[in-house]
Amino acid sequence: MSELSPIDRRHLDRAIGLALQAEADGNLPVGAVIAAGDTVFAEAKNRVLRPRLNPGGHAETLALRQVEPEAWQYAAEMTCYTTLEPCIMCTGSLLLHGIRRVVFGAFDVDGGGRFVLPHLPPYYAPGTMSWIGPAAPARCDPLYHRVLEHFERLPFGGP
Repeated sequence: MSELSPIDRRHLDRAIGLALQAEADGNLPVGAVIAAGDTVFAEAKNRVLRPRLNPGGHAETLALRQVEPEAWQYAAEMTCYTTLEPCIMCTGSLLLHGIRRVVFGAFDVDGGGRFVLPHLPPYYAPGTMSWIGPAAPARCDPLYHRVLEHFERLPFGGP
């Protein structure tokens, strides 16, 4: 894993703060920030459980929806900072939006996007997406374990 810059650390810290806010709101503790350098384009916290059950209410996809249309010209310069390795759905969304760098705090051991990256269609060049993590396991692994506790009780989660 490459060393994170102070800017990377600051954005990941903000994502952790958003995850804790999501948990306090009764949602899964996941937060995401989309930024390029010092410029933050969007941030979001998980909203899978509240205000209503929404399986697609992942922090990463909610953050993507908040990016202003005129900002997409900078997509290749953007990084998604998230507390948990993006799932397959979020990985696909980030890729389709042109986000080329992901920094995540903890591995999603059972379903992270790294499992699909080697199997992308040929029109995505190898190395299209830089996948950096786990970048903060001491702080984010406990969040991941709390996600798992909730996930197993969801109507669409667990074995």
